[in-house]
Amino acid sequence: MKTALRKIGKSQGVIIPRPLLMEIGAGENDHVDMKVEQGRIIIAPFNREPRAGWAEDSKRLAEAGEGGLIWPEFPNKDDESLEW
Repeated sequence: MKTALRKIGKSQGVIIPRPLLMEIGAGENDHVDMKVEQGRIIIAPFNREPRAGWAEDSKRLAEAGEGGLIWPEFPNKDDESLEW
């Protein structure tokens, strides 16, 4: 696919069509990793650690009163005997 460089401020940019972004699993406002290999610019999704940010998100949910069970009427059989 051919495209042209465009002036963006004092830099140059390229519009990346949505189908190409979908093919690499990236979307709007996602972070990507960019590097040059053998004279080519490589853009790849920025892989975060699994569950990165979950602890902070859980705290925010709890503070907002949104940290309860989604379906409290469907407990697990041994929930009462679990020790944390």
